[in-house]
Amino acid sequence: MVQTEFDVLSGPSQELCFSSSVPVQPVPPLSLTLQGYLRALEPLIPGEELIHTRKKVHSFGEEGGLGQQLQEGLERRAKHSNNWISDWWVQWAYLESRQPLPVHSSPAISLPKRDFSDWRGQLVFASKLIAAALDFKNLVDNGRLPVEYMRGQPLCMELFPLLFSSCRIPGRKHDAIAHHIRARHITVVRNFQFFQLEVYNSDGTRMTESQIHAQLLRIRAESWKTDKEPMGILTSEHRHTWGQAYNRLLKDKLNKDSVRAIEKGLFTLCLDSPVLRVSDEKYSSRMAAQILHGGGTYSNSGNRWFDKTLQFVVGEDGSWGILYEQATAEGPPIATLLDHILQYCKKPDPKKTPLVPLRMPKKLYFHIDREIKRDIEHAKQNLDILINDLDIRCFNFRRFGKELPKRHNLSPNAFIQVALQLAYYKVHNEVCATCDIASQRMFRGGRTDYIRSPTNQTLKFVLAFQDPSVSREIKLELLRDAVETYVALTDQALRGQAIDRHLLGLKLQAIEEGRSVPSLFMDTAYGLATHWKLRTGQVPANTDSVMCFGPLVPDGYAVCYNPQSDHVHFSITAFNCCEETQAETLAAVLHSTLCQLQELLQSTV
Repeated sequence: MVQTEFDVLSGPSQELCFSSSVPVQPVPPLSLTLQGYLRALEPLIPGEELIHTRKKVHSFGEEGGLGQQLQEGLERRAKHSNNWISDWWVQWAYLESRQPLPVHSSPAISLPKRDFSDWRGQLVFASKLIAAALDFKNLVDNGRLPVEYMRGQPLCMELFPLLFSSCRIPGRKHDAIAHHIRARHITVVRNFQFFQLEVYNSDGTRMTESQIHAQLLRIRAESWKTDKEPMGILTSEHRHTWGQAYNRLLKDKLNKDSVRAIEKGLFTLCLDSPVLRVSDEKYSSRMAAQILHGGGTYSNSGNRWFDKTLQFVVGEDGSWGILYEQATAEGPPIATLLDHILQYCKKPDPKKTPLVPLRMPKKLYFHIDREIKRDIEHAKQNLDILINDLDIRCFNFRRFGKELPKRHNLSPNAFIQVALQLAYYKVHNEVCATCDIASQRMFRGGRTDYIRSPTNQTLKFVLAFQDPSVSREIKLELLRDAVETYVALTDQALRGQAIDRHLLGLKLQAIEEGRSVPSLFMDTAYGLATHWKLRTGQVPANTDSVMCFGPLVPDGYAVCYNPQSDHVHFSITAFNCCEETQAETLAAVLHSTLCQLQELLQSTV
């Protein structure tokens, strides 16, 4: 299980806001999941292989068989836990993953550019941002954060207290999560140098924007030199490697105190140095990359502590965004936080500045011996290789937004998912295993599950769309069938009846009981079905933000999209090491595909 370092959340206000009035997440019926699994395989694998897999699935699910025994184990687990799958999911998907956090795991959100272009504006805005985040934390701490709803149902709010003062702790075999509730400081990093900045006055009140700004000016004055070792680069390493270096680093008391200050901080503010100017067309891609990984060791990658749950990034050119670690944070709570920050930033500073002297921000020092120096050099090389391998393409599709499919009684998200399948088919002449993230927050302690595509209906539409002999009317009918099928899968996921977490739970239950991994999960079909060549996600935002993360597999893509009323923001990533995948190509084909679908819809008007 997860080795955590949690302080207990206490007090009636916490119970008022975060005690779960939402239902327990159900274990889906075994037969429903197995049927859904076979349907998901039909568009992906040849008929002969499907016959072989059907036999395995039937054997696994027969009365009194292994599947039923494991199902009963999951149902017992559900009766005695807050959530039968979430702890396992966090452990398996995040804490046991040994891949680096940048690109492979932690998502970045780039926000609309602010109206400043120098370090002075940078610090003024950063002060406002810090005050806004502290104001949001106050709502959480005092139980005044409104409960969120989806489709009229309340959502679990348990993740919100964990956003602040949380950090992932590296380990050689698996990571852990540390959470502290008594922190009164944040960490600020500039020119690779970390500072501990107290953000509460001695009487417990939050610092005003003017006070924070004065302290940021002090930090800037103390961090002119750039010849410091970029300690934050260590956190970008392969988790096993970083775990070993972490243990070496903490043998020294000075290093341990500095690392603990970073880990215990409410969040980290990254004050980035200027980057090379690019054309307007490439600006959004450059900024997404800066938030995601810092741009490389010669840019701002040393201005990160990738283990930290929340990192706000502010550049000197008006760019800004957030990078978050997923073991304790997810898109919807982050979107709520960002929406609060954006609303807060529209208002003047509501607090008067008290006439009290401020302590100097505490610079965090490190003792770097020969071994740590070697670890840093290796981390720099590996991160630059990873960054150079990542292909990022962001673009704003302006021909239409979510209102167009709505006018034709089509779900915008399902419409975009079908468009993605069509674009992928045009590039690769096949459809592929695709995951779209579905929230499970309608259940206590719920995290996420996957909505799968393609479906048989999507494949029929894709093939028909490529066939000039098929009439417009038939194509439109098949498009509607594909969209409605995806909507049905979405509804199923929101009822807690998607298939992927359940299949994972059955596999892990077998391991928990000391059994061999069932042959169902050793089948080549299962490997193909979980080789996610398309990792997708919709940004739940009311503003023109761009989310970005890396592909799940070497020969895959990650596609994020933010549909607004009359336009859609897209970010597409791929790895340069794979000759078959190019983000630029998929972006261009997706753009033309959306235009063709617009013509198809409008031809019926």
